[in-house]
Amino acid sequence: MRAVDSGDAVLVARLAAGDEEALAEVWQRHGPLVFGLARRLTGDSSTAEDVTQEVFVTLWQQPERFDAQRGSLRAYLGVHAQRRAIDAMRRDGRRTEREHRHHRLHPTAVATPGDSAECSELAGVVRNAIKKLPVEQREAVELAYFRGLTHREVATTLGIPEGTAKSRLRLAQTKLQTWLDPNLLELV
Repeated sequence: MRAVDSGDAVLVARLAAGDEEALAEVWQRHGPLVFGLARRLTGDSSTAEDVTQEVFVTLWQQPERFDAQRGSLRAYLGVHAQRRAIDAMRRDGRRTEREHRHHRLHPTAVATPGDSAECSELAGVVRNAIKKLPVEQREAVELAYFRGLTHREVATTLGIPEGTAKSRLRLAQTKLQTWLDPNLLELV
């Protein structure tokens, strides 16, 4: 029979009651373990940060999933960190494979002289849409798409966390898709 750590059970009960200080205690005790496992598995600090955040957000939102009778909170968080890290690696692998498949199936076509007018008109539509973005999102888009910087490089250049850079680019992309789709259909 497994010895039950009453401290874990009490901490999780406090979490269930919405005690933010309990979450801070769990983070202080087990954050380095969760991050370390995720970093070792993914080989990437940024992905490990995302995994760590997912693990602790899940614990905060669903503390009842932890059962002190089945093991320690440390082991519970470690197992979840491992699962989330593996999921993240699979997602990244699938994304990379989709990108490669897309490039194989849709190689870049050589432009003909007749395409230049269409390209110029399309470039103007895209430029106008980018000008409508909030400044923070526009800066991120310009760095990522016009200067070719990675998420990490965008974050470093703007002096913001990498997750914030990713969020700004995602928000901008969603807005641009909404704004551009009707215009692009008119050009075709």
